[in-house]
Amino acid sequence: MIHIGLTGWSDHDLLSSDPKRKLIDYAGHFPVVELDTSFYAIPPEKNVRNWIETTPKTFQFIPKAYSSMTTHKSKFQDRPIEETFEIYKTAFRPMVESNKVKAFLFQFPPNFSCKREHVEYMRLVRLLMEDMPIAIEFRHRSWFSDSFKEGTLNFLREMNFIHVVVDQPQTPNNSVPFTPVATNPDKTFIRLHGRNYQGWLGDDAKDWRTFRTLYDYTEEELTEIKQAALDLEKESEEVTVIFNNNSGGHAAQNAKTFQKLLGIDYEGLAPRQLDLF
Repeated sequence: MIHIGLTGWSDHDLLSSDPKRKLIDYAGHFPVVELDTSFYAIPPEKNVRNWIETTPKTFQFIPKAYSSMTTHKSKFQDRPIEETFEIYKTAFRPMVESNKVKAFLFQFPPNFSCKREHVEYMRLVRLLMEDMPIAIEFRHRSWFSDSFKEGTLNFLREMNFIHVVVDQPQTPNNSVPFTPVATNPDKTFIRLHGRNYQGWLGDDAKDWRTFRTLYDYTEEELTEIKQAALDLEKESEEVTVIFNNNSGGHAAQNAKTFQKLLGIDYEGLAPRQLDLF
């Protein structure tokens, strides 16, 4: 099974013209969405319950781990990390109990390199998150260097982590190579960030936050990704492909093209208000 989704539901005008219906209209097109707002702030329980009630029974979310949980800076930086994890888990408990969490996404920063301290932190993540499904995305290429690649993949298997296969430009300081290997028999993720090299160079690039994910995948590129997804489907029961190339509004159309290439029709979606595709 291959599931296709986007990062967030608010930035895709092709899917909805009504600000009040953004999520329900999104759920009429895709069965899963990455919830990126939880990286910036842990949502109140009322928001989580509203998302649950707004979407079909089979619809699922991929909540992003709160920033301090992935060693990014945050306003909770001085709070014990165990306390932050508890607050986060409490907020999402209704979603977990409703079986609407596909996995929690832990995207580590570019300075999170392959060293013992960080390996031990990931063990702590597994301990604090208990048996919840966790997807791991790296941004430091040392994890996939010739010296550490096999160890990295074996460690992900040992911890029952879901490997996030990343498609992004190969910049010097904040990217990892496309490594289509499954480490979890149940789930594998592919996150497509686009291939805008200039946008990924980092803080020195002008307006990099604005156009980092400004990219429109060609059908040829999507066909290559399709083959990778089909190959991964032989290793994992479920492959989830998330389009994060949102800056120019290309994600929704690229995802629909990808869906057509795969010949997939999803059941159990929300009723559509607009038939745009």
